[in-house]
Amino acid sequence: MTRLSGATPSGRAQLGNYLGAIRRWAAEGTADDLYFVSDLHAMTTAYNPQRLRALTREMLAVLIGAGIRPASVFVQSDIMRDLTALTWVLECTSTFGEVARMIQFKEKSAGAKTVRLGLLTYPVLMAADILLQGADEVPVGEDQSQHVELARALARRFNTTFGDVFVVPDLVVPQVAARVRDLADPSRKMAKSSRDDAGVVFVLDSPDLVRRKFRRAVTDTANRVEYRPDEQPGVANLLEILGACTGRSPAEAAAGITTYSALKDQAADAVIEELSGIRKRTLDLLDDPAELDRIRATGAAHAAERGSHRLEAALRVAGLG
Repeated sequence: MTRLSGATPSGRAQLGNYLGAIRRWAAEGTADDLYFVSDLHAMTTAYNPQRLRALTREMLAVLIGAGIRPASVFVQSDIMRDLTALTWVLECTSTFGEVARMIQFKEKSAGAKTVRLGLLTYPVLMAADILLQGADEVPVGEDQSQHVELARALARRFNTTFGDVFVVPDLVVPQVAARVRDLADPSRKMAKSSRDDAGVVFVLDSPDLVRRKFRRAVTDTANRVEYRPDEQPGVANLLEILGACTGRSPAEAAAGITTYSALKDQAADAVIEELSGIRKRTLDLLDDPAELDRIRATGAAHAAERGSHRLEAALRVAGLG
């Protein structure tokens, strides 16, 4: 069974990405699973080309540094020719109504003066990502579930219309280890694309910077360290982070902590310890560009080989070539 997951380099990898997905990929992934850096997805809104290239390399290094098998990781644009060929076939299988009703498109395009066509059609590209590799399962958050349902619908329609080529993937919504919120504003989730990174802990932040961000974390005036998410969202966020890093529930993590300063220090120490290994391995890879390029090329070759026969079959039954 093959599972496929991707990480978009719309910003630097942060603590929420790591605790919510990357750590699980490294711990639970098998030799058949595939993980990719979805740099093409990062082009659907305005972006800086040099920054995109740098963030793509950093995200690739983070995935490897987290302990994911190098042979299981690739960069999406490295197999772009195959993906764009399949995307066109799937676009001609899809309908305008199917992509226009996507919630993410509606949210991101609302109020915008101009909307890139790629923002509308990128769910079809995502379907090509999934179907090209023959993924059996696609673990995604709730915000991406609609896109996986589109991939399932297109696979069934193509198979029925032209011939049995694609695996119809199963949607899997994994249990999230922690609801990591922004340290400066616990009403919003921690996000790598946040414009204000004062409350965002990045995987590659230095220990001193991590401590400074936690010491500035928003709490409240109740002066009680208890896990009460509705009444004390800032404190609950710190307890959830501490618990996720130490293998305890948030309520268990609160035991013995009597002050907010102690809570912030313990949470910071736990995060620094959790990220120390991945940070070192990632920085070592980034300091060895030849090795990172070698890993990237190997992953691309593996992904291209895995999907080539499926693409050829799809083109053939669709009347091309």
